[in-house]
Amino acid sequence: MKFEDLLLEIGGFGRFQILILFILCLPRINLPMHFLLHNFLAATPSHHCAIPQQEVFVNLTMEEVLLISIPREPDGTFKSCEMFSQPQFHLLLNSSLQPENNSIIQHCQHGWVYDHSQFTSTISTEWDLVCEQRGLNQATATFFFIGVTIGAVLFGYLSDRFGRKAMLLLSLVCSVIFGMLSAASVSYSMLAITRTLTGVALSGVSLIVLPLGMEWVDIQHRTFSGILTSIFWSVGNMLLAMVAYLVREWHWLLVAVTGPCLLSIVCLWWVPESARWLIVNGRVKQAHRNLLRCARMNGRKDFAVSPEVRNSRSRHLRMATDKNSGESYSYISLFRTPVLRKISLCSGAVWFGVAFSYYGMSLNLTGFGLNMYLSQFVFGVIEIPAKMIVYVLVNRIGRRQSQAWALILTGLCIGANVIIPKSLTSLRSVVAIMGKGFSEAAFSTVFLYTSELYPTVLRQNGMGYTSFVARLGGALAPLVFLLDEVWRSLPEVTYCAVAVCCGSVAFLLPETLNVRLPESIEDVE
Repeated sequence: MKFEDLLLEIGGFGRFQILILFILCLPRINLPMHFLLHNFLAATPSHHCAIPQQEVFVNLTMEEVLLISIPREPDGTFKSCEMFSQPQFHLLLNSSLQPENNSIIQHCQHGWVYDHSQFTSTISTEWDLVCEQRGLNQATATFFFIGVTIGAVLFGYLSDRFGRKAMLLLSLVCSVIFGMLSAASVSYSMLAITRTLTGVALSGVSLIVLPLGMEWVDIQHRTFSGILTSIFWSVGNMLLAMVAYLVREWHWLLVAVTGPCLLSIVCLWWVPESARWLIVNGRVKQAHRNLLRCARMNGRKDFAVSPEVRNSRSRHLRMATDKNSGESYSYISLFRTPVLRKISLCSGAVWFGVAFSYYGMSLNLTGFGLNMYLSQFVFGVIEIPAKMIVYVLVNRIGRRQSQAWALILTGLCIGANVIIPKSLTSLRSVVAIMGKGFSEAAFSTVFLYTSELYPTVLRQNGMGYTSFVARLGGALAPLVFLLDEVWRSLPEVTYCAVAVCCGSVAFLLPETLNVRLPESIEDVE
């Protein structure tokens, strides 16, 4: 007896499944508020070198003090990281003059002055993570994604070993603890460590929520449940824009985005352990209790009509566990057999490309000509129709084609903005929003697609491995911005090339449209 046959008996998509999906969507809202928090947490406002003994220039306006103290960029703006070693009073007579000797230009010697009109404080202004320290600012996002990478491996194994619900609860509790510790950071080192640990904890939430929901849903509603869950990521995207707009101080911003995890912890009480996982691991009685609970809520009271039927069903459940009992699975199992090996290598490449390009766009809010709060909100809004289109496409043309073309078109949109002149702000914004839509379509598809490729006995290991590779892409994405010192367009060219290449790899994966979820390695092979 396949698990899908049991779902038909108890109701594969009734009130029980709807309740579970909506409860699991609560932590899903919280994820982008942390994953994309770097845009606001580490925002760098306009700044210039602090000018010593400024009281000497009492007869000059602030603009004139800057004119004689700070060199200018070719576009006329004041440089952020350099100052004159001595005041250049002759510039008051002719501001277009250039200094004759570059030796009078030096790096900032007395710190920086920041524009606080948009942000009360960020980690950039708190610890002067600008100019020579700019790399540390970008590394904050990298530290977080390194934590997510470690968490993907850790929770992928633990949730297959100890259950989906227990590990989801653990990850939520740890997210609250480390998130609050991040808000209380008194040094950059403390923030880097606590954000890394927050990434480890939140990785469990990211990894477990979708499979736990899908393992309770029948084949016909599997796509719908995957898209519904991912829509709440977009809701979190939009909420982040609003929360960041209202809370301009980085300590309280961290508190604001961490607090909702407490609600998820409370609501998780009503979510049962995956019966699919319980059966595979031989815990038949608990699985039967959860199935009975599902049947009652869905109005299928005939599921437990008599002791004889219950005993017969229990024998079927035990038979379903026989071929898996005594076997131990690990990440190595993903590469032992030919078909699984091909799936793992190709899906790993696809996940890397999806995450690398997604975070490359999402962490560059100021690069497309819109206000950063508006960019964050619009990027969240555009994801919802993208997911609706994905829902239609994955059921019409299949998972493989949808995955490949969504990622390839993401890369082409990023590449197009390299060619479009910066003066065409509206066109660049439209192309960026389209690219963000394709990028989100690729992300929505890859979560659904991957959870269908791996068998139940290895599903969380498979999701853990692919999430590990994806988070490597997420960790590298913010560092690629530093390549603009080599060539201004090199970051965008890199994102474009990786997206197109990894999208092409998706054509090598098998199609899973209307195919039963595999239970064992033999089902895949």
